[in-house]
Amino acid sequence: MPNANEDNPSALSQVQRRAVSELLRVSPVADDLALRFEEAGFSLALVGGSVRDALLGRLGNDLDFTTDARPEDVLKIVRPWADAVWEVGIAFGTVGCQKDGYQIEVTTYRSEAYDRTSRKPEVSYGDSIEQDLVRRDFTVNAMAVALPQKEFVDPHGGLEDLAARVLRTPGTPEESFSDDPLRMMRAARFAAQLDFEVAPEVVTAMTDMSGRIEIVSAERVRDELNKLLISAHPKKGLRLLVDTGLAEHVLPELPALRLESDEHHRHKDVYEHSLTVLDQAIDLEENGPDLVLRLAALLHDIGKPRTRRFESDGRVSFHHHEVVGAKMTKKRMTELKYSNEMVKDVSKLVELHLRFHGYGTGEWTDSAVRRYVRDAGPLLERLHKLTRSDCTTRNKRKASALSRAYDGLEERIAELQEQEELDSIRPDLDGNQIMEILGISPGPAIGQAYKHLLELRLENGPMDHDAAVAALKEWWAARS
Repeated sequence: MPNANEDNPSALSQVQRRAVSELLRVSPVADDLALRFEEAGFSLALVGGSVRDALLGRLGNDLDFTTDARPEDVLKIVRPWADAVWEVGIAFGTVGCQKDGYQIEVTTYRSEAYDRTSRKPEVSYGDSIEQDLVRRDFTVNAMAVALPQKEFVDPHGGLEDLAARVLRTPGTPEESFSDDPLRMMRAARFAAQLDFEVAPEVVTAMTDMSGRIEIVSAERVRDELNKLLISAHPKKGLRLLVDTGLAEHVLPELPALRLESDEHHRHKDVYEHSLTVLDQAIDLEENGPDLVLRLAALLHDIGKPRTRRFESDGRVSFHHHEVVGAKMTKKRMTELKYSNEMVKDVSKLVELHLRFHGYGTGEWTDSAVRRYVRDAGPLLERLHKLTRSDCTTRNKRKASALSRAYDGLEERIAELQEQEELDSIRPDLDGNQIMEILGISPGPAIGQAYKHLLELRLENGPMDHDAAVAALKEWWAARS
């Protein structure tokens, strides 16, 4: 590999200058902690992502340290010093604490590896920082700053790789991924987070060993996928997952979107379309990354491969792909151990993403608009963003017409919301009033009456009390 200094003589000095200013900022708390370890006869170093981020000028308030002290010794040192201490990761050699607004983790030098049948890493403690760094995932995460003397430790050329913006492994990638197969997904995640390139030998190992990801628990895979999706360049990481075959094991619905081309039946490349929709949805975010919206954008068309039909007129159809896609989304997200609420929200957005296309040139009745709002519920703003993102046509006239039509729908929703409180659509009579008016006790009939009045509310808008009572009595008489 060419030395980063040869390609860009100022690259290393720039990152080193950034690191100095970042480390000076956290010096008081880091030096204070290091002196306490030194007094107890142990060493301490800032390590891994903290050093990498300091060099990139983006060090936050999460600080990672490594030490030769065992966890029980770490606890003795930090308990009298920290504002709060937690032991959640102590089985893996990590003690967490908080001090002056910094979230700190101190981990004993270690090495860990999977055996072929276990989903959990075996943890063993090491005796030197060099031994600890060689087991790290990538060279840019295998740098340390020994404290309090601030000696830079970089046995694997991480600083040069950082300047070159490339991801390599300290040892061979095969050894690294065998130790922890999740590192293959981390390569895609860091490529997406940092906009780095992955070294060719690392990509080759990811491709050859992709099946090993099956040994990793669904929860760890999900967490890594989430970090990738909410990163600055998720499309870059997703392409790497698909191209190496990893996606076949963790999110097979994504590579399945690469439908084979057919010169007689022209249709959009669904895979590329989905990645573009994701990009466009990100552009519409207002308050930082929205994982629910990004998942829905990525998965909104996963029902297309199963519903594709070649019509006699030469067109390709995907009838009901939104319904099939919602079921597939629910199944995949459940297998990845997402929360019930997130599964429900993303599946609902996938199910509703085509609803707007029945709007046409604005011929929906007020009733249809009310039902659109009612069905979206608290997901309405996300549905607006997803629907707008789903337009990837290069035909500017068509794109402009779709945008104007959706502008019109949003205006109608806003007008009806102002008039009718659409966000909380409910019947004009509640359950207690229904029982009182009909003179009946609690039972199934109350729910049926409530549902009937809700349908009237959606169809006709708000009713005054007397009209609602008359409608209820009319329904009850017809039912009896």
